[in-house]
Amino acid sequence: MAESEARWYVVHTYSGYENKVATDLMTTAENRNLQDMIIDVKVPVEIVTETVGDKTKEVENKLFPGYVFVKMVYTDETWYVVRNIRGCTGFVGPGSKPVPLTDAEVYRMGVETRSVKLNYSVGDSVRIIDGPLEDFVGVVEEIDADKDYVRVVVSMFGRETPVELELAQAEPIED
Repeated sequence: MAESEARWYVVHTYSGYENKVATDLMTTAENRNLQDMIIDVKVPVEIVTETVGDKTKEVENKLFPGYVFVKMVYTDETWYVVRNIRGCTGFVGPGSKPVPLTDAEVYRMGVETRSVKLNYSVGDSVRIIDGPLEDFVGVVEEIDADKDYVRVVVSMFGRETPVELELAQAEPIED
């Protein structure tokens, strides 16, 4: 089975056991030669700077406490392996059937990031290639690659209107 068939699933764990479940799951997959079936396991975290008194330190906060994300090909064997990891209470989904995350959910939750090659910058003229304003032309006002959006000023009905788009929804106009 190929990695292209693998999807992201959410596994519920006991609180505080997320990292243990993630490492145990990868170890078990390795021991059972299931690396091509259970591809990746993630516990999304953010780094926050905390100040206590006059001391500052960086702390990792889990974005989704009690949950682990598993990229795997869903079969009876992989379901069994994941369900029988110590600290795992089950998959997220109705009954015993897990529901895979959509690509939009995966990117929005920060489980995976996609890289978009930008071939335009602030001040460039771009054409909108997707969405309700398709084929409109505007000028790039702001780019935020981390949040995957670009603000383009478009002229509509004689007025300049700022529009927020995903980075891939705009392309530069060739001279």
